[in-house]
Amino acid sequence: MRPMQHSSKLQNVRYELRGPILHAAKKMEAEGHRILRMNLGDPAPFGLEAPESIVVDMIHHLRGAQGYSDSKGIFSARTAISQYYQTKGLMQIGVEDIFIGNGVSELISMTLQAFLENGDEVLIPAPDYPLWTASVTLSGGKAVHYLCNEDNHWWPDMADVEAKITGRTRAIVLINPNNPTGAVYPREVLEQFAALARKHDLVLFSDEIYEKITYEDAVHIHTASVAPDLPVLTFSGLSKAYRMPGYRAGWVAISGPRAETAAYRESLELLASLRLCSNVPAQHAIQTSLGGYQSIGDLVKPGGRLREQRDLACRLLNQIPGVSCVPAAGAMYLFPKLDPAVYPFEDDEKFVLDLLEEQKILVSHGSAFHWPTPDHFRFVILPSVEDIEEAVRRISSFLAIYRKKTADAAAATAG
Repeated sequence: MRPMQHSSKLQNVRYELRGPILHAAKKMEAEGHRILRMNLGDPAPFGLEAPESIVVDMIHHLRGAQGYSDSKGIFSARTAISQYYQTKGLMQIGVEDIFIGNGVSELISMTLQAFLENGDEVLIPAPDYPLWTASVTLSGGKAVHYLCNEDNHWWPDMADVEAKITGRTRAIVLINPNNPTGAVYPREVLEQFAALARKHDLVLFSDEIYEKITYEDAVHIHTASVAPDLPVLTFSGLSKAYRMPGYRAGWVAISGPRAETAAYRESLELLASLRLCSNVPAQHAIQTSLGGYQSIGDLVKPGGRLREQRDLACRLLNQIPGVSCVPAAGAMYLFPKLDPAVYPFEDDEKFVLDLLEEQKILVSHGSAFHWPTPDHFRFVILPSVEDIEEAVRRISSFLAIYRKKTADAAAATAG
Protein backbone atom coordinates (compact mmCIF):
# COMPACT_ATOMS: atom_id res chain seq x y z
CA MET A 1 0.00 0.00 0.00
CA ARG A 2 1.23 3.48 -0.83
CA PRO A 3 2.21 5.37 2.34
CA MET A 4 -0.27 8.03 3.44
CA GLN A 5 1.33 11.47 3.15
CA HIS A 6 0.21 14.57 4.95
CA SER A 7 -1.37 17.37 2.95
CA SER A 8 0.93 20.03 1.56
CA LYS A 9 -1.42 22.53 3.23
CA LEU A 10 0.26 21.60 6.51
CA GLN A 11 3.75 22.37 5.24
CA ASN A 12 4.12 25.67 7.09
CA VAL A 13 1.62 25.09 9.90
CA ARG A 14 2.98 25.03 13.44
CA TYR A 15 1.42 24.87 16.89
CA GLU A 16 4.43 24.45 19.10
CA LEU A 17 2.54 24.93 22.36
CA ARG A 18 1.63 21.25 21.99
CA GLY A 19 4.72 20.20 20.05
CA PRO A 20 8.03 18.47 20.83
CA ILE A 21 8.57 20.20 24.18
CA LEU A 22 5.22 19.03 25.54
CA HIS A 23 5.93 15.53 24.25
CA ALA A 24 9.26 15.56 26.11
CA ALA A 25 7.50 16.66 29.30
CA LYS A 26 4.92 13.88 29.00
CA LYS A 27 7.70 11.33 28.51
CA MET A 28 9.44 12.54 31.65
CA GLU A 29 6.18 12.37 33.61
CA ALA A 30 5.65 8.82 32.39
CA GLU A 31 9.09 8.01 33.79
CA GLY A 32 8.00 9.27 37.21
CA HIS A 33 9.23 12.87 37.24
CA ARG A 34 7.02 15.67 38.58
CA ILE A 35 7.04 18.53 36.11
CA LEU A 36 6.13 22.05 37.18
CA ARG A 37 3.84 23.15 34.37
CA MET A 38 4.07 26.90 33.89
CA ASN A 39 2.99 26.63 30.26
CA LEU A 40 -0.70 25.78 30.51
CA GLY A 41 -3.44 28.37 29.99
CA ASP A 42 -6.13 26.07 31.41
CA PRO A 43 -7.51 27.24 34.77
CA ALA A 44 -9.04 23.89 35.78
CA PRO A 45 -5.87 21.96 36.76
CA PHE A 46 -4.95 24.78 39.13
CA GLY A 47 -8.18 24.75 41.10
CA LEU A 48 -9.79 27.68 39.26
CA GLU A 49 -13.12 26.05 38.46
CA ALA A 50 -16.33 27.24 36.82
CA PRO A 51 -18.89 28.90 39.10
CA GLU A 52 -21.24 26.31 40.59
CA SER A 53 -24.38 28.10 39.37
CA ILE A 54 -23.27 27.78 35.76
CA VAL A 55 -22.49 24.07 36.07
CA VAL A 56 -25.84 23.38 37.76
CA ASP A 57 -27.73 25.28 35.06
CA MET A 58 -26.00 23.35 32.30
CA ILE A 59 -26.79 20.04 34.02
CA HIS A 60 -30.44 21.14 34.33
CA HIS A 61 -30.62 21.54 30.54
CA LEU A 62 -28.85 18.28 29.61
CA ARG A 63 -31.97 16.30 28.73
CA GLY A 64 -33.12 19.02 26.39
CA ALA A 65 -29.72 19.33 24.78
CA GLN A 66 -29.45 15.90 23.19
CA GLY A 67 -30.31 17.00 19.67
CA TYR A 68 -28.75 19.39 17.19
CA SER A 69 -29.33 23.09 17.64
CA ASP A 70 -29.59 25.84 15.06
CA SER A 71 -26.23 25.93 13.27
CA LYS A 72 -25.60 29.47 14.56
CA GLY A 73 -26.47 28.51 18.13
CA ILE A 74 -29.50 28.35 20.42
CA PHE A 75 -31.61 31.49 20.45
CA SER A 76 -31.40 32.18 24.20
CA ALA A 77 -27.59 32.08 24.14
CA ARG A 78 -27.32 34.34 21.11
CA THR A 79 -29.82 36.73 22.66
CA ALA A 80 -27.75 36.89 25.84
CA ILE A 81 -24.59 37.62 23.83
CA SER A 82 -26.34 40.31 21.80
CA GLN A 83 -27.72 41.94 24.95
CA TYR A 84 -24.29 41.81 26.58
CA TYR A 85 -22.72 43.75 23.71
CA GLN A 86 -25.60 46.20 23.64
CA THR A 87 -24.98 47.00 27.31
CA LYS A 88 -21.45 47.90 26.18
CA GLY A 89 -22.83 50.36 23.63
CA LEU A 90 -22.66 48.05 20.59
CA MET A 91 -26.32 48.49 19.72
CA GLN A 92 -25.92 47.24 16.16
CA ILE A 93 -25.05 43.69 17.24
CA GLY A 94 -28.27 41.67 17.07
CA VAL A 95 -29.12 38.02 17.56
CA GLU A 96 -28.52 37.18 13.90
CA ASP A 97 -25.04 38.70 14.04
CA ILE A 98 -23.87 36.01 16.50
CA PHE A 99 -22.32 32.64 15.63
CA ILE A 100 -21.62 30.22 18.49
CA GLY A 101 -18.81 27.71 18.12
CA ASN A 102 -16.81 25.07 19.93
CA GLY A 103 -14.63 27.70 21.50
CA VAL A 104 -13.04 30.68 19.79
CA SER A 105 -10.51 28.29 18.24
CA GLU A 106 -13.10 26.71 15.93
CA LEU A 107 -14.50 30.11 14.98
CA ILE A 108 -11.08 31.51 14.07
CA SER A 109 -10.69 28.74 11.52
CA MET A 110 -14.25 29.07 10.22
CA THR A 111 -14.19 32.83 9.81
CA LEU A 112 -10.86 32.78 7.97
CA GLN A 113 -11.88 29.92 5.69
CA ALA A 114 -14.97 31.87 4.70
CA PHE A 115 -12.91 34.99 4.00
CA LEU A 116 -9.50 34.31 2.46
CA GLU A 117 -8.40 33.59 -1.08
CA ASN A 118 -5.07 31.91 -1.72
CA GLY A 119 -2.26 34.41 -1.23
CA ASP A 120 -4.29 36.94 0.75
CA GLU A 121 -2.28 38.53 3.55
CA VAL A 122 -3.42 38.98 7.14
CA LEU A 123 -1.52 41.12 9.64
CA ILE A 124 -1.07 39.34 12.98
CA PRO A 125 0.73 40.64 16.09
CA ALA A 126 4.15 39.38 17.12
CA PRO A 127 3.99 37.88 19.63
CA ASP A 128 0.69 36.21 18.81
CA TYR A 129 -1.54 33.37 19.86
CA PRO A 130 -0.18 30.90 17.28
CA LEU A 131 -3.55 29.50 16.22
CA TRP A 132 -4.14 32.72 14.28
CA THR A 133 -1.03 32.19 12.16
CA ALA A 134 -1.80 28.50 11.67
CA SER A 135 -5.40 29.16 10.65
CA VAL A 136 -4.45 31.86 8.14
CA THR A 137 -1.97 29.44 6.56
CA LEU A 138 -4.45 26.56 6.46
CA SER A 139 -6.97 28.88 4.80
CA GLY A 140 -4.51 29.58 1.99
CA GLY A 141 -3.46 32.98 3.26
CA LYS A 142 -0.13 34.44 4.29
CA ALA A 143 0.44 35.57 7.87
CA VAL A 144 2.46 38.77 8.14
CA HIS A 145 3.56 39.67 11.65
CA TYR A 146 3.63 43.24 12.94
CA LEU A 147 5.73 43.99 15.99
CA CYS A 148 4.53 44.92 19.45
CA ASN A 149 6.80 47.20 21.46
CA GLU A 150 7.99 45.82 24.78
CA ASP A 151 9.27 49.26 25.80
CA ASN A 152 5.80 50.74 25.35
CA HIS A 153 3.58 48.41 27.41
CA TRP A 154 3.75 45.77 24.62
CA TRP A 155 1.39 47.93 22.54
CA PRO A 156 1.57 47.50 18.75
CA ASP A 157 4.15 49.50 16.81
CA MET A 158 1.68 51.27 14.53
CA ALA A 159 4.40 52.43 12.12
CA ASP A 160 5.40 48.79 11.65
CA VAL A 161 1.75 47.80 11.15
CA GLU A 162 1.25 50.29 8.33
CA ALA A 163 4.62 49.51 6.75
CA LYS A 164 3.54 45.88 6.34
CA ILE A 165 0.27 46.63 4.54
CA THR A 166 0.44 45.67 0.86
CA GLY A 167 -2.00 45.34 -2.00
CA ARG A 168 -2.69 41.76 -0.86
CA THR A 169 -3.54 42.67 2.74
CA ARG A 170 -7.15 41.86 3.60
CA ALA A 171 -7.36 42.04 7.38
CA ILE A 172 -5.69 42.93 10.66
CA VAL A 173 -5.87 40.71 13.73
CA LEU A 174 -5.89 42.28 17.20
CA ILE A 175 -5.48 40.17 20.33
CA ASN A 176 -6.67 42.35 23.18
CA PRO A 177 -5.90 41.61 25.97
CA ASN A 178 -2.92 39.93 24.43
CA ASN A 179 -1.73 36.38 24.87
CA PRO A 180 1.20 36.07 25.65
CA THR A 181 2.18 39.62 26.72
CA GLY A 182 -0.87 40.62 28.77
CA ALA A 183 -1.06 43.99 27.00
CA VAL A 184 -4.39 45.83 27.07
CA TYR A 185 -4.77 48.40 24.29
CA PRO A 186 -6.03 51.92 25.09
CA ARG A 187 -8.64 53.66 22.97
CA GLU A 188 -6.08 55.64 20.97
CA VAL A 189 -4.40 52.43 19.77
CA LEU A 190 -7.73 50.94 18.72
CA GLU A 191 -8.61 54.16 16.91
CA GLN A 192 -5.32 53.96 15.02
CA PHE A 193 -6.16 50.43 13.90
CA ALA A 194 -9.59 51.61 12.78
CA ALA A 195 -8.02 54.47 10.83
CA LEU A 196 -5.67 52.07 9.03
CA ALA A 197 -8.59 49.76 8.22
CA ARG A 198 -10.54 52.66 6.72
CA LYS A 199 -7.56 53.91 4.75
CA HIS A 200 -6.69 50.53 3.26
CA ASP A 201 -10.16 48.92 3.12
CA LEU A 202 -9.39 46.19 5.65
CA VAL A 203 -11.41 43.97 7.98
CA LEU A 204 -10.63 43.85 11.71
CA PHE A 205 -10.56 40.50 13.53
CA SER A 206 -10.58 41.24 17.28
CA ASP A 207 -9.77 38.35 19.64
CA GLU A 208 -11.15 39.46 23.02
CA ILE A 209 -11.34 36.16 24.91
CA TYR A 210 -9.54 37.73 27.92
CA GLU A 211 -11.71 40.87 27.97
CA LYS A 212 -12.82 40.43 31.60
CA ILE A 213 -9.32 39.67 32.94
CA THR A 214 -7.66 43.06 33.49
CA TYR A 215 -5.61 44.46 36.36
CA GLU A 216 -5.27 47.80 38.14
CA ASP A 217 -6.50 50.66 35.97
CA ALA A 218 -6.47 48.77 32.66
CA VAL A 219 -9.83 49.00 30.90
CA HIS A 220 -10.83 46.75 28.03
CA ILE A 221 -12.48 48.52 25.09
CA HIS A 222 -14.21 46.60 22.31
CA THR A 223 -12.63 47.24 18.93
CA ALA A 224 -16.08 47.36 17.35
CA SER A 225 -16.97 50.37 19.53
CA VAL A 226 -14.41 52.58 17.76
CA ALA A 227 -15.19 51.24 14.29
CA PRO A 228 -18.98 51.09 13.83
CA ASP A 229 -18.57 51.85 10.13
CA LEU A 230 -16.15 48.95 9.49
CA PRO A 231 -16.52 45.18 9.28
CA VAL A 232 -15.34 43.93 12.68
CA LEU A 233 -15.42 40.35 13.91
CA THR A 234 -15.37 40.20 17.73
CA PHE A 235 -14.41 36.87 19.33
CA SER A 236 -15.05 35.92 22.93
CA GLY A 237 -16.32 33.05 25.06
CA LEU A 238 -16.49 31.30 28.41
CA SER A 239 -13.11 29.56 28.47
CA LYS A 240 -11.07 32.03 30.51
CA ALA A 241 -13.22 34.46 32.49
CA TYR A 242 -15.63 31.68 33.49
CA ARG A 243 -12.95 28.99 33.80
CA MET A 244 -14.56 26.40 31.54
CA PRO A 245 -12.32 25.82 28.51
CA GLY A 246 -13.30 22.16 28.35
CA TYR A 247 -16.95 23.00 27.72
CA ARG A 248 -15.99 24.67 24.41
CA ALA A 249 -18.37 27.62 24.27
CA GLY A 250 -17.26 30.63 22.26
CA TRP A 251 -18.77 33.09 19.83
CA VAL A 252 -18.07 35.62 17.13
CA ALA A 253 -20.14 38.78 16.64
CA ILE A 254 -20.11 40.46 13.22
CA SER A 255 -20.64 44.22 13.17
CA GLY A 256 -20.35 46.92 10.57
CA PRO A 257 -22.12 47.69 7.29
CA ARG A 258 -24.61 44.92 6.50
CA ALA A 259 -24.76 45.30 2.73
CA GLU A 260 -21.01 45.01 2.38
CA THR A 261 -20.83 41.94 4.64
CA ALA A 262 -23.94 40.12 3.35
CA ALA A 263 -22.12 37.67 1.08
CA TYR A 264 -19.57 36.92 3.78
CA ARG A 265 -22.30 36.26 6.35
CA GLU A 266 -23.92 33.78 3.97
CA SER A 267 -20.64 31.93 3.49
CA LEU A 268 -20.14 31.75 7.25
CA GLU A 269 -23.67 30.38 7.67
CA LEU A 270 -22.77 27.69 5.13
CA LEU A 271 -19.67 26.65 7.07
CA ALA A 272 -21.61 26.71 10.33
CA SER A 273 -24.21 24.41 8.77
CA LEU A 274 -21.56 22.00 7.44
CA ARG A 275 -20.42 21.29 10.98
CA LEU A 276 -24.13 21.08 12.01
CA CYS A 277 -23.82 22.93 15.32
CA SER A 278 -21.57 23.53 18.29
CA ASN A 279 -21.71 21.70 21.61
CA VAL A 280 -25.33 22.18 22.70
CA PRO A 281 -25.04 21.55 26.48
CA ALA A 282 -22.32 24.20 26.76
CA GLN A 283 -24.47 26.71 24.89
CA HIS A 284 -26.91 26.57 27.80
CA ALA A 285 -24.15 27.91 30.06
CA ILE A 286 -23.84 31.16 28.12
CA GLN A 287 -26.98 32.96 29.30
CA THR A 288 -26.32 32.15 32.96
CA SER A 289 -22.66 33.14 32.64
CA LEU A 290 -23.24 36.54 31.08
CA GLY A 291 -26.26 37.37 33.23
CA GLY A 292 -25.02 36.17 36.61
CA TYR A 293 -22.50 37.33 39.18
CA GLN A 294 -19.13 38.02 37.53
CA SER A 295 -16.83 36.18 39.92
CA ILE A 296 -13.79 36.92 37.74
CA GLY A 297 -13.84 40.37 39.34
CA ASP A 298 -12.93 38.83 42.68
CA LEU A 299 -9.88 37.15 41.13
CA VAL A 300 -8.39 40.22 39.45
CA LYS A 301 -8.97 42.88 42.10
CA PRO A 302 -6.33 43.70 44.76
CA GLY A 303 -6.06 40.67 47.02
CA GLY A 304 -7.61 38.42 44.37
CA ARG A 305 -5.79 35.26 43.42
CA LEU A 306 -4.87 36.17 39.84
CA ARG A 307 -3.81 39.69 40.78
CA GLU A 308 -1.62 38.49 43.65
CA GLN A 309 -0.03 35.74 41.56
CA ARG A 310 0.66 38.14 38.71
CA ASP A 311 2.34 40.59 41.11
CA LEU A 312 4.40 37.86 42.76
CA ALA A 313 5.57 36.23 39.53
CA CYS A 314 6.50 39.56 37.95
CA ARG A 315 8.42 40.70 41.02
CA LEU A 316 10.36 37.43 41.37
CA LEU A 317 11.23 37.23 37.68
CA ASN A 318 12.52 40.80 37.68
CA GLN A 319 14.84 39.91 40.56
CA ILE A 320 16.77 37.42 38.42
CA PRO A 321 19.92 39.03 36.96
CA GLY A 322 19.50 39.69 33.25
CA VAL A 323 15.73 39.05 33.26
CA SER A 324 13.11 41.78 32.79
CA CYS A 325 9.36 41.43 32.83
CA VAL A 326 6.69 43.97 31.88
CA PRO A 327 3.71 43.55 34.26
CA ALA A 328 0.70 42.12 32.44
CA ALA A 329 -2.22 44.55 32.27
CA GLY A 330 -4.55 41.66 31.47
CA ALA A 331 -4.86 37.94 30.67
CA MET A 332 -3.02 35.18 32.57
CA TYR A 333 0.55 35.29 31.30
CA LEU A 334 3.89 37.07 31.52
CA PHE A 335 6.38 37.30 28.66
CA PRO A 336 9.79 37.86 30.31
CA LYS A 337 12.89 38.86 28.39
CA LEU A 338 16.32 37.26 28.71
CA ASP A 339 18.96 39.95 28.13
CA PRO A 340 20.92 38.71 25.08
CA ALA A 341 24.10 40.26 26.48
CA VAL A 342 23.78 38.02 29.55
CA TYR A 343 22.09 35.00 27.98
CA PRO A 344 23.14 34.78 24.31
CA PHE A 345 20.81 31.89 23.48
CA GLU A 346 20.66 31.14 19.77
CA ASP A 347 17.77 28.69 20.07
CA ASP A 348 15.00 29.41 22.57
CA GLU A 349 13.40 26.00 22.02
CA LYS A 350 16.67 24.39 23.16
CA PHE A 351 16.71 26.74 26.17
CA VAL A 352 13.24 25.54 27.17
CA LEU A 353 14.14 21.88 26.61
CA ASP A 354 17.33 22.22 28.67
CA LEU A 355 15.36 23.94 31.43
CA LEU A 356 12.84 21.09 31.36
CA GLU A 357 15.48 18.37 31.50
CA GLU A 358 17.63 20.00 34.19
CA GLN A 359 15.03 21.66 36.42
CA LYS A 360 11.82 19.74 35.63
CA ILE A 361 9.90 22.90 34.79
CA LEU A 362 7.93 23.54 31.62
CA VAL A 363 7.54 27.00 30.06
CA SER A 364 6.84 28.03 26.46
CA HIS A 365 9.54 29.50 24.23
CA GLY A 366 8.95 32.92 22.72
CA SER A 367 9.39 31.90 19.09
CA ALA A 368 6.36 29.61 19.48
CA PHE A 369 4.40 32.88 19.52
CA HIS A 370 6.23 34.12 16.41
CA TRP A 371 8.48 36.47 18.34
CA PRO A 372 11.43 37.01 15.96
CA THR A 373 14.35 36.70 18.42
CA PRO A 374 15.22 33.85 20.86
CA ASP A 375 15.14 35.98 24.00
CA HIS A 376 11.65 35.54 25.54
CA PHE A 377 9.50 32.88 27.13
CA ARG A 378 5.90 32.70 28.34
CA PHE A 379 5.23 32.15 32.04
CA VAL A 380 1.68 31.29 33.17
CA ILE A 381 0.43 32.83 36.44
CA LEU A 382 -2.34 30.29 37.10
CA PRO A 383 -0.45 27.87 39.40
CA SER A 384 -0.40 28.42 43.17
CA VAL A 385 1.84 30.89 44.96
CA GLU A 386 4.00 28.00 46.14
CA ASP A 387 4.44 26.66 42.61
CA ILE A 388 5.23 30.12 41.24
CA GLU A 389 7.90 30.63 43.88
CA GLU A 390 9.39 27.21 43.20
CA ALA A 391 9.25 27.69 39.43
CA VAL A 392 11.09 31.02 39.56
CA ARG A 393 13.64 29.51 41.95
CA ARG A 394 14.36 26.75 39.42
CA ILE A 395 14.60 29.20 36.53
CA SER A 396 16.94 31.38 38.58
CA SER A 397 19.12 28.38 39.44
CA PHE A 398 19.29 27.28 35.79
CA LEU A 399 20.23 30.77 34.62
CA ALA A 400 22.85 31.17 37.39
CA ILE A 401 24.56 27.99 36.19
CA TYR A 402 24.42 29.28 32.62
CA ARG A 403 25.98 32.63 33.61
CA LYS A 404 28.80 30.83 35.43
CA LYS A 405 29.50 28.58 32.44
CA THR A 406 29.54 31.61 30.15
CA ALA A 407 31.89 33.49 32.48
CA ASP A 408 34.21 30.49 32.83
CA ALA A 409 34.32 30.03 29.06
CA ALA A 410 35.11 33.71 28.55
CA ALA A 411 37.90 33.54 31.16
CA ALA A 412 39.40 30.48 29.53
CA THR A 413 39.37 32.15 26.15
CA ALA A 414 40.98 35.30 27.55
CA GLY A 415 43.64 33.18 29.28
